[in-house]
Amino acid sequence: MNIFSLHRGTSPLLVSLPHNGERLPDELAARMTPSARRVPDTDWHVERLYAFAREMGASMLVPVHSRYVVDLNRPPDDTSLYPGQNTTGLCPVRQFSAKPVYLDGQEPDEDEIAERVGIYWRPYHNALVEEIERIRARHGRCVLWEGHSIRSVVPFLFEGRLPDFNLGTSGGQSCDARLRENLVGVLESQADFGFAIDGRFKGGYITRHYGNPGQGVDAVQLELAQCNYMDESSFEYLPDLAAPTQHLIQRLLQETLDS
Repeated sequence: MNIFSLHRGTSPLLVSLPHNGERLPDELAARMTPSARRVPDTDWHVERLYAFAREMGASMLVPVHSRYVVDLNRPPDDTSLYPGQNTTGLCPVRQFSAKPVYLDGQEPDEDEIAERVGIYWRPYHNALVEEIERIRARHGRCVLWEGHSIRSVVPFLFEGRLPDFNLGTSGGQSCDARLRENLVGVLESQADFGFAIDGRFKGGYITRHYGNPGQGVDAVQLELAQCNYMDESSFEYLPDLAAPTQHLIQRLLQETLDS
């Protein structure tokens, strides 16, 4: 089964896009509500948005399946990353709209969740670990960049409108302090997009688990408000709208290589 695609680059940069996948196995889709079958909580088009990174020499890891199958950016024991706040789980049963993912009585049980972890979650993370180690062995360091996006207004998860660019470094723990400072400097040097640093999105499991600056692995998550590159209702990619967003992402990625 095709679980992910991995492009091996030549630079110290590894871009992981764990919520880009859209595919639902037929037997699973049949158990879902009509609205969930549209996989509305996909990080739509982030692979297209980050396509330029390959030309920068970046490696890129992209899953095939939807986060509704299993969320690759959650811990395998499903411990909450944001205690006390609304969130979704390892095998989500609620959409970001708070609507159900599954038809009545069709939610996965513990055995099914464990099976999905084995089939989908572990291969992705094994590939992630192997590529981090390959890059670190070659360059002496690895920058793991977690590319994400989400609708700009999701009342179930946060109040108001999300800032355009949301940089997460686990409160400064997942990457080198100078790199974090330089990335903040890039965001502060422009006036086209609002931003937040370690706000509502501090970094998910991948950023927190693999970021280890003392061992040469800097991990950073960028959560984008989707209104800056697509139509949030139809999920259509809008190239003209996306161009300046893409340019600022490129500046941030270049900073990770220059720092």
